[in-house]
Amino acid sequence: MWHSPWSAELGLDFPLIQAPMAGANDAALASAVSRAGALGSIPCATLSPERVAQEVAAFRRDGGRALNLNFFCHRPPAPDASRERGWRDALMAYYREAGLADAEAAPGLQRRPFDADQCRLVEALRPAVVSFHFGLPDSALLDRVKASGAKILASATTVAEGRWLEARGVDIVIAQGWEAGGHRGHFLADDVIGSVSTHPATFALVPQLVDAVALPVIAAGGIADRRGTEAARALGASGVQLGTAYLLTPQSTIGELHRQALRQARDDSTTVTNLFSGRPARGIVNRLMRELGPLSDHPAPFPNAGQALAPLKQHFEALGSSDFSSLWAGQAVTLCQEIDAETLTRQWISAQ
Repeated sequence: MWHSPWSAELGLDFPLIQAPMAGANDAALASAVSRAGALGSIPCATLSPERVAQEVAAFRRDGGRALNLNFFCHRPPAPDASRERGWRDALMAYYREAGLADAEAAPGLQRRPFDADQCRLVEALRPAVVSFHFGLPDSALLDRVKASGAKILASATTVAEGRWLEARGVDIVIAQGWEAGGHRGHFLADDVIGSVSTHPATFALVPQLVDAVALPVIAAGGIADRRGTEAARALGASGVQLGTAYLLTPQSTIGELHRQALRQARDDSTTVTNLFSGRPARGIVNRLMRELGPLSDHPAPFPNAGQALAPLKQHFEALGSSDFSSLWAGQAVTLCQEIDAETLTRQWISAQ
């Protein structure tokens, strides 16, 4: 059995983290994974403080062990009416096709960066782990999170980002490889579109990060079964993080159209796009990505691009189409299994 000091300290049976997936999981998945002996995670960037508190309460009622609360650390963009209008103009042909009059007819998914309100929530709820995506909050907030007793995790997509995180006192670095589904966690590069194509894959990034930092490194991206876990361990990882592998479990909160796309996906069905949120993320290719991207200068800055897409998503999903929906998934998408998340996690652990 694979044991790491950090997982033993948290009372886990195995150094496996269920990736926090905004819009795709809540306390049900986190609890199932936790009961199996791994680290369950709740994504908080799209939730109100009240909803986060409710999810944590549900997790604890379900007998979960240690819990990870995940937050975003992006900088909200400055208002740019011209760019917002340009993005709507780029979508106008689709609005006409759908018979929609205006891009503001439906609300999009809100994503908030970690702030004082969320910090107070962490201090009140006292999760065992707090993880950050897109860098770290300012030092004053980070110090308060540390003082709450939480272990700090953060994502790095390059060695430079891993060193930056280590210098600011994180406890564990998550090596997010190019294969990973959902939003890329990069935060040091200014040229977002130009830089992401040079990011290393998981099994190239992990050993380089292990050599570069004196912290535990968690491998994330392209891992969905025992074989990937064993490979990560051989390369020096202190644990693994799995997200896409859980998307077809009954505890996942994705809709049926997303599930259908996962069932039909092939090994080459995903790519990285910035069309849905304004920031690069890996998902299953659909019509919007084929016709406008997958990477483009048109979208409004993260996280505002989704506002203009929301009416199209709502309209076409009602017709049974995911042409304008974000179908986040990693490159190991064909390894998804439609099995209970607790059972699946126990199978992975017992196979080691």
